[in-house]
Amino acid sequence: MAANLYKQQDLNVVKTWVLMTVFLVVIIFFGWAVSVYYNNIGILYIAIGFSLLMNVYGYWFSDKAVLKITGAKLAKREEYFDLYTTVENLAITAGLPMPKIYVMQENSPNAFATGRNKEHAVVAVTTGLLEILEKNELEGVIAHELSHIGNRDILLQTVVVVLVGFVSILSHIFFRVSFGGRSRDNKDGGGIMTIIALVLVILSPIMATILQLAISRKREFLADSSGALLTRYPEGLASALEKITDYSGATMKGANNAVAHLFISNPFKNNKKTKLSFWNKIFLTHPPVKERIAKLRGLEIK
Repeated sequence: MAANLYKQQDLNVVKTWVLMTVFLVVIIFFGWAVSVYYNNIGILYIAIGFSLLMNVYGYWFSDKAVLKITGAKLAKREEYFDLYTTVENLAITAGLPMPKIYVMQENSPNAFATGRNKEHAVVAVTTGLLEILEKNELEGVIAHELSHIGNRDILLQTVVVVLVGFVSILSHIFFRVSFGGRSRDNKDGGGIMTIIALVLVILSPIMATILQLAISRKREFLADSSGALLTRYPEGLASALEKITDYSGATMKGANNAVAHLFISNPFKNNKKTKLSFWNKIFLTHPPVKERIAKLRGLEIK
C-alpha cells in the first residue's frame, strides 16, 4: 500500500533531525580532537564560539551571497505575471508571506529558495524552467520551494553549510600548523589519545560533508511531500522533475558547488534517473530523481 503523505512528511522530519544531531556531535568531537592533540581544552571552546559567530553571519547574509553567486535578478510583475500569480496563490494557500521573486537568465530549467525566514524569503527560477513547464508542473515546483521556506529548510541548510566550511578550514589550519612546522604542548608523542585525536581530525571533514549531503537529500524528500500536500496534485511535481532531468542542454552558468544543494535539481546534471549504488548516493546533493518521482507517484492524499 502506498505510503500516506502525512506519514512520509513526519518520517523525513525525524530523519533530518537525527542527522543534524549526529552532525553536531561530529563538530564537537572535532574540536575535542584538536584540543587533545595540542593539550589545550581552550581550543574546543574557541572552535564552538567561532562556529556560532559564523552561523550568525550566515543567518543574516547568506541569501544575498546566494543571489550574487547565481546571478539572479529581481523579477518585474508585469514581465512575469503568470509566475507572480502562481507564487502569490500558493503562498496564500500555504499561509506564507509573499516571497520576493527572482529570475535567472539560464536555459537550464531549475529553481531554488533562500532567505533567513519566511518574512525575508526569496524564490528564484530560471527562464528555461518557465519555458518548458505547464501550469500544473510550475505549481508543483513553486510549491516545493515554498515548502522549503515553510519548513525552515533554508536556515537549516545555511547552518550546516557554514559548519561544514568551518570544519574544513580548521582541518586545513591544523595540518598546516602540525606538519608544516609543528609546535604543540602535548608531550606524549604517540599516546593512544593523540592517535585517536589525529584520526578524528582526518575523518571529521569527510564525515561532515557526507552528513551535509544526507541532510540536503532528506530535506528534498520533505519538500517534495510538503509541496504535493500543498497543491493536492503530486503528479505536477513528478512530471516537472522528469522534464528538468531530461533537459540535455548546457549546465547552468551560475552553477556553484557552494549553492548546488539549494536547487530543486542538481545543477551539474549528475542526478539522472538511473539506479545508483549506496556509495554513489552518499555523495549526491540530491536524492536520485527516480526515487523522488516514485515516492510522489506512490503517495496518497487522504
